[in-house]
Amino acid sequence: MGFLKKFLKSGYRDGDTPHGVSSFQSLSEDQLEEHMSVARYGDFTLTDAVRPSYNLEVIPETGYRHEWYVDAESGVRIPVLMSSVSRERLFDTFLSLLDPLGESVDVVLETSHDKNNGQHTDLYREQIDLPVLQSILYDFEDMLLDDGCCGIAVLNPRKPMEVQLDEHKLLFVYGHENSDYERALDDNRVSCHEEIRFITEAEHVHSSSDEFQDRFGQLCYHLGIDD
Repeated sequence: MGFLKKFLKSGYRDGDTPHGVSSFQSLSEDQLEEHMSVARYGDFTLTDAVRPSYNLEVIPETGYRHEWYVDAESGVRIPVLMSSVSRERLFDTFLSLLDPLGESVDVVLETSHDKNNGQHTDLYREQIDLPVLQSILYDFEDMLLDDGCCGIAVLNPRKPMEVQLDEHKLLFVYGHENSDYERALDDNRVSCHEEIRFITEAEHVHSSSDEFQDRFGQLCYHLGIDD
């Protein structure tokens, strides 16, 4: 089996193809391998979790913008901070966004391992001390950054506020009182850029491995979650 077929069938999962035609479709194995080996675009470094389209419809960059989440049933609108952060600062930025949530939080792990249809499974752990959680997450930094089939959300339902590091390794903050989170982003040199585009807004591919899937199971164990 050639590299291209292995790429499409084993370690990678297709992302969105908004126009229905993949930019990877007519690539040679050498072209594909060269594209997948590129992690740095200007001063932005991607994690191993995701790669943009071959034609680079969106070039990754650091920044955040304001969005709205609208509940389909109730119509309730919730402010969202959506951000992209270069690899070398991503994990520390994520942890700093957790601090304003409070001393006790809930955790949701998201997994799309063994799924090829874009679906995922959410696994819950309620009420864990934030310092304990952060200590555990440090031990799984590599998997949380480089596994394109894993995401994590940390929330305080009493505020209510939620911080998410999704499987594309974008950061989201959901909630009305988000000024502390804007300051945390600014402190981590993530500036507001309302015109920024994110890798999810064009075709992209996800990367994972059996090793990361095993590590995800270990993280579930350490958090007391039955996966």
